[in-house]
Formats: sequence, structure tokens, C-alpha cells
Amino acid sequence: MRHGKKFNHLGRTASHRAALLSNMASSLILHKRIETTVAKAKELRKYVEPLITKSKDDSTNNRRVVFAYLQNKESVKELFGIVSEKVANRPGGYTRIIKLGNRLGDNAEICFIELVDFNETMLAASAEKAGKTRRSRRGGAKKEEGTEAIAAAPVAEAPSAEVVEDAVVVEEVAEVAAEEVVEVAAETEVAAEEVAEVAPETVVEEEAPAAEEPTDAPATEEPTEEKGEDA
Repeated sequence: MRHGKKFNHLGRTASHRAALLSNMASSLILHKRIETTVAKAKELRKYVEPLITKSKDDSTNNRRVVFAYLQNKESVKELFGIVSEKVANRPGGYTRIIKLGNRLGDNAEICFIELVDFNETMLAASAEKAGKTRRSRRGGAKKEEGTEAIAAAPVAEAPSAEVVEDAVVVEEVAEVAAEEVVEVAAETEVAAEEVAEVAPETVVEEEAPAAEEPTDAPATEEPTEEKGEDA
């Protein structure tokens, strides 16, 4: 029956449960992350965090107390040497549980349990978020706008070298384009002049046969007059 059950016995006797948590705590301290079930991870958190708090005060008594729980000299040395330095400024909450889903064999819910201060990836991500977040009040909005304008003014006065180089390149390209346009315009003018010179000659040649036509007409009429007189 479950009368008075205030914690998860994990289906083990008291001695078996204590040995299990001791071994898991030693592994977590040495490897900084272990994979286990969610039920064991929650019990391990309650078991190992008080030991990490004791490691902040490196005294003989605290070392003996922690060794009574862990029964592992290497894990005690790691805890009081490296881990205690990392968690010196953290007031509790030394572990993190990351759920991974269900196990295929017995469908148990599994997870990672790790020491928070030794996950470099998440520490870097949290640092970036802390740098990007910005809180402002209603009255502070004008001050922020003024500071942004002041900060932007030196940038406008002193443009970077890259901007200057880009401007020089753009000017050079514009000059080359203008020269090409002038050359094309000159070529078109020369072509227009040549067309104007050639056009009158063609007109004269085409009009010349038209002037000869009236001279032929009287020649054809003379015989008719002579015939009339003879008649």
C-alpha cells in the first residue's frame, strides 16, 4: 500500500536505492551529463544538489560527509576541485533535466540530467539572448531615441573606408559610361551627316529622267502637224 509514501522508492529496497543514487551521483559529477529515466533523474536531483552545496565550503568535515554519500574518492576530488569553482556564484539549481522521449523496450520516459554550468552551448545561447534583450519604459523611449541619434551622428560624419571605396568605384563607372555615351552620340552625328550628303545626289538622279520627258513630246507631235499641212 502507499500509506505515507512521500518519495519515489524506485521499486527498490532502501539499501539498493541508496547505492543506485550514490553511483548515479558519482557518474554525474565525473561526466557532467548522464542519460537515465525521468523518475530516477528527479530523485537524483534531490540527492546530489545538497552535496554540491556542501562542496562550496571546502572543509574536512564537508569532505567526509560527502564521501559518506558518494563512496568514491575521484568524484569527491572532482566535486570539491572543479565543480565547486563553477557553481560558486549559483544559489541552487545546479542540474537540468532534458526529456528525450520514450524508450523502445519498456516505453519508459528517458532524459538527460546534466550540470548547468558545464553545458557550453546553452551558456553561449543564453549570453546572446541576454545581450539582445532590451527593456525600456515609456519615459525612456525618448532618451533611447536621443542616444541612438547621437550614436549615429559620428557614423555619418566619418564614413568607413569601404563606403568611400564604393563611392569612388561608382564615380569611375559613371565617368566611363558618360564617355561611352559621348562617343556614341558623335558616331550618330557623323552617320547623320553622311546620310545628308548622300541624300541630295540620289534625289537629283531620280529627278533627271522626269525632266527629259517633256522634250520627247514635241518630237512626236511634229509629224502630225506636217501631215495636216500637206493635207
